[in-house]
Amino acid sequence: MKRLLAAVLALAAPFAAAQEFPSREIRSICNFGPGSGADILVRFYSDKLAKLAGKPVIVENKPGANGALASADLVRSRPDGHTIMITPASSTIASAPYLFKNLPFDTTKDFAAVSTISTVSFVIMVDAAKPIKSVRELIAHLKTRPNDGFYGTSNNTGVIAAELFKHASGLKTTYAPYKQNAQALTDLLQGGVDFLSYDATYASQQVKGGRVRILAGTGTKRSSAFPDVPTLQELGYAVDVTAWWGVVVAAGTPKPIVDRLAGWFNQITNDQDTKDFLARAAFEPFPGSPEQMTALLKTDAARWKGYVELAKIEPQ
Repeated sequence: MKRLLAAVLALAAPFAAAQEFPSREIRSICNFGPGSGADILVRFYSDKLAKLAGKPVIVENKPGANGALASADLVRSRPDGHTIMITPASSTIASAPYLFKNLPFDTTKDFAAVSTISTVSFVIMVDAAKPIKSVRELIAHLKTRPNDGFYGTSNNTGVIAAELFKHASGLKTTYAPYKQNAQALTDLLQGGVDFLSYDATYASQQVKGGRVRILAGTGTKRSSAFPDVPTLQELGYAVDVTAWWGVVVAAGTPKPIVDRLAGWFNQITNDQDTKDFLARAAFEPFPGSPEQMTALLKTDAARWKGYVELAKIEPQ
């Protein structure tokens, strides 16, 4: 009888925890710095989540190591749903094992998928003050530079997109890593790097300011934010890179809490206000269940492994 009672209580515990969730403020970790495209998306969703959860959702920016520092922080958190990470999971989780030799976490075991939320294209952009108005002109410019010049980015997807572009165009351009988008932009405008490989969200902000020119997108279809900008595939370069975003918590978080979070995030993504925001920020809505996101992480790991091998990227 005691054993039966213990088993019943053990089964009931996660549901009781879900009923009480959230019992305090929620930490929302952002892999990248303030003002980045990532930061804009994380803060929008965190604000919406706070209204649904009835508790404050505090955004904490933890940039560094192409998103790995924030991921490690999440893994160390208590698995109770009060720490979440809204992240470009296709790169910070799926591709991470193939870009880093020693990660402080296991991407297959240390995260619990909550839901997908959006997709975003990446773009190749240059200083608008330079007379470079096409990918062909960029390649010609790079070939005049020692070792084909430099490109900058601060995230895994940007690296893979640029390396695939290099591979397709026969370039040797050197990767210059950045922790902050602002510093990469400054170096572009001062001539320290020749082009940037960044998400369309961040790029759209800089285009509005007249500081950069977008030459091409890296996805299979044109970004809705830049309908006049061709894709690299259209221009004859075999590049297909589109990032997707999702929400994760630490492994071991009770399933009822994961499901509650998933319901909230899908409610947010399906809201018309969110769809309008995503369109303005160059994102496309992409809602999904925990099970769908878990499966996508597995298939994307294989896909990104192939990208890394094709681009001949040496793990750091």
